[in-house]
Amino acid sequence: MRQIKPMLAAAALAAMGCLAVPAYAADQAPAPATATAPQHHAHAKRNVEARIKELHDKLHVTDAQTAQWNAVAAVMRENAKSYEDLVRSEHINPATMTAVDDLHFYAKLAEHHAEGVKKLETAFDSFYGSLSPEQKKAADEVFRAHKRHRGNHPAP
Repeated sequence: MRQIKPMLAAAALAAMGCLAVPAYAADQAPAPATATAPQHHAHAKRNVEARIKELHDKLHVTDAQTAQWNAVAAVMRENAKSYEDLVRSEHINPATMTAVDDLHFYAKLAEHHAEGVKKLETAFDSFYGSLSPEQKKAADEVFRAHKRHRGNHPAP
């Protein structure tokens, strides 16, 4: 049982905040119970759009790289939307969730997270291949900084 708790904690953290593109999932965490669904949706959409712009700027995406970058951004948007859909479909009420409900939900989030990372990995790999050495260095640092910010949890 002692080994299960760290594994569950790691799965929960991975599901909630460690997508390959830094801070993406953390920006998409479920809204507090006081927020309405439309408010949360608008907030999540702003967060993913802000993250896309931030990465675009930090990586100095060139016109020649726009097609590959657009594929990365599209996956980020798709992942955000599917995450929103998952949370909305579960009708989450943290105040009434049992421990078992919570674990089932985190298992779904972990699966969703893994699927999203795989999609993002494919798009980002193609984009990364188009980067100059300076851009690769910037991308590597963005990922390392995210890893430090997230408490050194492994980034996929």
